[in-house]
Amino acid sequence: MEGVNLKMLGQCHKIEIHMTEFGGIVDCINIYKQPVFDHPLLKNHRLQIKPTFENLTEKTLVNNSQIGSMFDLDNEECPQGTVPVQRMKYNFSAEEKLLNNDILIKDIPGVHVAEAFVPQNHSPFYQVNGICSLYNPKVEKGQISMSHIWVENGPVESSNRITMGWHVHPSMYGDARTHFYTSWTSMLKTLQSDNFKKTGCYNTACRGFVQVDRKNFPGGYFPDTSTYGGATYEAYMAITQDLKTKNWWISAGKVNIGYYPAALFSNLGSASIVGWGGRTKANVGGRSPPMGSGHFPDGDRTHESYFRSPKIQGASLIVYTPESFMTKHFSDNTKCYDVGYHDKYYGEVNKESVVHFGGPGGNCGI
Repeated sequence: MEGVNLKMLGQCHKIEIHMTEFGGIVDCINIYKQPVFDHPLLKNHRLQIKPTFENLTEKTLVNNSQIGSMFDLDNEECPQGTVPVQRMKYNFSAEEKLLNNDILIKDIPGVHVAEAFVPQNHSPFYQVNGICSLYNPKVEKGQISMSHIWVENGPVESSNRITMGWHVHPSMYGDARTHFYTSWTSMLKTLQSDNFKKTGCYNTACRGFVQVDRKNFPGGYFPDTSTYGGATYEAYMAITQDLKTKNWWISAGKVNIGYYPAALFSNLGSASIVGWGGRTKANVGGRSPPMGSGHFPDGDRTHESYFRSPKIQGASLIVYTPESFMTKHFSDNTKCYDVGYHDKYYGEVNKESVVHFGGPGGNCGI
């Protein structure tokens, strides 16, 4: 699938161009002329300005934490009727997009995971959320380190998946900052045969994500991140299906940023698996980067990377915290990364559930 390049943006009725603090470029384009609407499956799509559900953002964050300014356009927003779209600094080839996306959907050399999830026997799911700690692990070019939540459905050969969170991805952005991201993957049968073809990408690198907020956008960076043993910064994140339109919404803080239209997916009428955690990728034969805070979880919220107060929405349509017996967790290399899920009875101070994960990385194998 062709990426969102400068030629495409030139056809989108740009209203303003913003230079961000660190040299990035954000175009404000007509909300009805976004490149996503050129997708063959969205020719007759009706733009949804806001979801029909109520945003169930957590009321408060812990006292020693606060949401930093999440995005480049700190004191600006696009004019009424327009939305921000970040220009990609690099034009990835189709192969490079495929390899970058593989970290999210299957094992490839150099990928390591530390994740907790609620499996299929408790499905269907319509939402996953949590309050995520923000860190800036040291990542070199060719490596990726991410913290994310996700929804997923379908067998391996036709899996559909949406993720959101933060990642450090120098090859994508040309810097080592902590960026807000979202991604989607769908497996669709080609018209010529019964073979499945993978499609999807990060942010707006291809046609898929519909932007509706005038300020916050995928690809923006977090200027404030947590310090090990010091100040902690957090962000509330949620992926929610609008049960009327079946679109999947991406929300951060109190903002519904945009959505993935239901028509993009072959098998995501609901999710069969939801989860929280981290992943890393190193060059084949190279060292793996740190995950999260770069330290193993130890029960101290100022030390570890986490999603606290994780919640899901199931068949009852009630948003609730899953008990630990409902969850599973997995780390493919516990010498490098670890993960755990603890329900609300864990700890003497923090009376809430938490998924904590992370580790130093290093020579983790392939």
